[in-house]
Amino acid sequence: MDELPDSNPFGQVPIEVTISVGKARPLVRDLLRLTRDAVLALDRKVDDPVELYVGDRLIARGELQELEGGSSGQLAVRLTEVANLRGGL
Repeated sequence: MDELPDSNPFGQVPIEVTISVGKARPLVRDLLRLTRDAVLALDRKVDDPVELYVGDRLIARGELQELEGGSSGQLAVRLTEVANLRGGL
């Protein structure tokens, strides 16, 4: 029988999740010329899914959205795909 998440002794340990919205590959010379208000184009579009990582492991994909109710403009991610994490991170 599977353990419930609340019965796991590590269940109360916080973990950092990194959300990747895209990548950029500028030349070093262009990177050195960046100034305030410069725009760095990413390899994704606004509506493309974002990826969630713990360390270097992809754990889920989702869509960016504005958090409802809380602070105006605060971002959140609605998960659309979740990896099977039963084997651990």
